[in-house]
Amino acid sequence: MPVLNSAYRGGPFYFFNRHVETIIPALFRKEKSILYHRERIETPDHDFLDLDWAIKGHRRLTIISHGLEGSTDRPYVKGMAKQMHKIQMDVLAWNFRSCSGEPNKLLRSYHMGATDDLHTVVEYALKTGRYNEIFLVGFSMGGNITLNYLGQQPELVPQQVKAAATFSVPCHILTASAQMAKLENRVYMQRFLKTLHRKLTDKMALLPEGITLDGYEKLKTFPQFDDRFTAPIHGFKNAEDYYNQCSSRQYLPAIRIPTLLVNALNDPFLSPECFPVAEAEQNPNLFLETPRHGGHVGFTEDFWQNIYYSDRRTAEFFSSIIK
Repeated sequence: MPVLNSAYRGGPFYFFNRHVETIIPALFRKEKSILYHRERIETPDHDFLDLDWAIKGHRRLTIISHGLEGSTDRPYVKGMAKQMHKIQMDVLAWNFRSCSGEPNKLLRSYHMGATDDLHTVVEYALKTGRYNEIFLVGFSMGGNITLNYLGQQPELVPQQVKAAATFSVPCHILTASAQMAKLENRVYMQRFLKTLHRKLTDKMALLPEGITLDGYEKLKTFPQFDDRFTAPIHGFKNAEDYYNQCSSRQYLPAIRIPTLLVNALNDPFLSPECFPVAEAEQNPNLFLETPRHGGHVGFTEDFWQNIYYSDRRTAEFFSSIIK
């Protein structure tokens, strides 16, 4: 499918650059209308995942995967949940391991390729017997996990999974990590390293023999962090091996269900390699939009009225599949 012309033309005039487009929604967007019912389930490796349900009694379900260091409480997750209710869908927003406000039991946590946890969530939702069809939404890291899930072993994706929509996806992690290391992105990088440090500190309290944080303050980039923690904890040789195995771009040709990927051209987190034009042109199931504006998980249309293109576009895309 060729790259689609995006209907998104940017936010209000005062969203004047990509950092404003990214930061203002992240800090000031409010979504209060969604109330969750939390459920904790056990994973096959005897850890746990915290699931947040927003149930209206519909037979279709949207499963939402949040971004790096996010959670189901993020306004972009709740805003998407509200929009899915408008098209007659229940919602299941799931927290990655350690992201629900409580550290998980095992040394392993979440990472860019943790499709096993998404599969566990999908299978659990189907076992409830409440849903005939499932739709997937993923933001940033959650988008990468979603695309990996659909493309790595497409034959294992349950037939009830009908379509997916993903936004701001670093689908080529190696070059995206280099993009994040640039000076202009220092404020984001420092924030991520700070919150990751807090989670590692909590993990040390549970598993004091598992890791050490000596010299953590010397880490300045994702490759440095992933070389020291993510890769060895999760069985990768090093950060480069982790990035190479978990980048979703390589799996896009194998996706078999209608899948929307919206990456803004001005996203400060994304490298040029995160815009898979050739893959979209060759796979009729992959719909790529590259609007000029949007920032990273921004896509504001009307800030004061709480209207976001990502929500509206997902509802439009899923509704076209249902019909």
